[in-house]
Amino acid sequence: MKRVSTSILTGLALLLGCRLAMAELQPETLTVGKLPPANPHRIYLSDLGGLGHVVDGRIHLVDGDSYKYLGAIPAAMFALTALSPDSSEMYLATTYYTKLNRGKRFDQFEVYDTATLKLKSEIEIPAKHAQALPYKGTMVSTADGRFVIIQNATPASSVTVVDRKAEKFVTEIETPGCWIILPAASNARRFATLCGDGTLLTVTLDDDGQAVSQQRSAKLFDAEKDPLFVQAEHIGDSYYFVSYEGNLHQINVGGDTAVLEDKWSLVDDADRAAKWKPSGYQLTALHAPSKRFYVAMHDNAYDGSHKNPAKEIWVFDLATKQRIQRAPGSNSVAMALSKEEKPVLFTYDGMTAEFVRYDTVPELKPGARSKPVGEFAGLVQLH
Repeated sequence: MKRVSTSILTGLALLLGCRLAMAELQPETLTVGKLPPANPHRIYLSDLGGLGHVVDGRIHLVDGDSYKYLGAIPAAMFALTALSPDSSEMYLATTYYTKLNRGKRFDQFEVYDTATLKLKSEIEIPAKHAQALPYKGTMVSTADGRFVIIQNATPASSVTVVDRKAEKFVTEIETPGCWIILPAASNARRFATLCGDGTLLTVTLDDDGQAVSQQRSAKLFDAEKDPLFVQAEHIGDSYYFVSYEGNLHQINVGGDTAVLEDKWSLVDDADRAAKWKPSGYQLTALHAPSKRFYVAMHDNAYDGSHKNPAKEIWVFDLATKQRIQRAPGSNSVAMALSKEEKPVLFTYDGMTAEFVRYDTVPELKPGARSKPVGEFAGLVQLH
């Protein structure tokens, strides 16, 4: 008999052992991980994606306490995004093409469950939604959550109305020369929009979502010499806008026409000499209970620097109209304040794509940073 080599016997033994081990393996069961319960520090970052792949936008979810990455919601191309009034849903108005980057365009309004990130609803809307940075106010629900108003641009401006109760597209309303949506708190069928001639247009809807009234205000700001940033914070019907020159405008949108309630400067003579001005993409935040207003600021401002990252963040008391604090700006281009008695401010560093967490009590102070998140982001929302 020929002798069998030791190496062959060893190989056969190993093969037999592997087969026996495989026979004992149980089939793997695939599951979907569950999100931890949401808290006031859950961050939603709307990210258009890199300019080389804007067809693949997304909304990143990040735990603001641990900075753990929680998941993502697909957002397709140039999505406008907004949380529902109770944060249980995330709304998107976005664009698809039948051949990814070409072909027939169709737009959709989509609703995702923020507890599971599952798609709950999708409604086709006119292919007109604004393909722009997802500024706060480009899509907003009415005060009662019944209707969602979506900013359009073709480039003519109009808005799309979606009925959440009936789950359908309702109508398109022309809003020539006007941009951003400012719902009234006291009237769930009313919203205003900021116009390029210094006025505001107020639209009143009926119970079916059709426009029954459109009233234009008097000129409330100088759009040529001191334009307003379209992003605004509000308490009730009063919206707080900052201007390029550092003036705060308090505008009430509750009536048939918008009215200017107050106007005052955020900067003093020394600030003007150093050329301090507001800047950023989402440059203000407001804590309504304490009436503390947060503004991203930069010095040595020049024509065109209104989107520069913040050098400092200033805190104002709206009751006294005084600056009460100033803190390092962490290159913020977007910020959001948690909905708590003692809120936390989260800013997004436009240079590093990192979040910075600020304590606000007893004073505004930057703390922990996250790892980079997102590529071309401009809107931060908190649960």
